Amino acid sequence: MESKRASECPLHGAGVRPGYLVGRRLEQVVASWHLYGSEAPSRPLDVWLIDSEAVATHVTTGSDWCLIVEMTAPFTGYDMAESGRVEVAPISGETPLAAHLGETVLAVSEEGSSDSGRLALEITFGSGRVRCETWSGDLRLSSK
Repeated sequence: MESKRASECPLHGAGVRPGYLVGRRLEQVVASWHLYGSEAPSRPLDVWLIDSEAVATHVTTGSDWCLIVEMTAPFTGYDMAESGRVEVAPISGETPLAAHLGETVLAVSEEGSSDSGRLALEITFGSGRVRCETWSGDLRLSSK
C-alpha cells in the first residue's frame, strides 16, 4: 500500500511543494476579497504570490479546511448578486506579505496532518516571516 504524504489533503491532494520559491524574489501579491455592501473586507480569501520567474503561487483554503498551495494564475472577480462580490487586485498594504515585496524567499516550511493535509505554510524573508494558515476554513496571514 502506498503511504500518503503528511500534507496531502484527502479531498484536494498534495498540491505543489512550495520549496521552489526559495531563491525567488516576491514581485507582486494579488488577493481576492469578499465585499458585501459597505462592509470592509476582513481578510483575503485567496492570495497569489507572483515571483521573479513570473510564476503565480495560489494560496487558499479548501472546503475541508486544508491549506491549498497550487500554481495557478489569479482569476477575475465576480458578482454574487445579493451575496456581494469578490474582487481580485494587487495588494498594497492589506496583508503581511506587502512588507516583503521585492525580497527574496530564504526558506519555506509546511505543517500538516495525515488526516487533513496541509494546515500552514511559513515563508521566510530576510526581514521576517509570513505564516499562511487555515483557521476554521478561513485563510489567515500573520507576520513573525
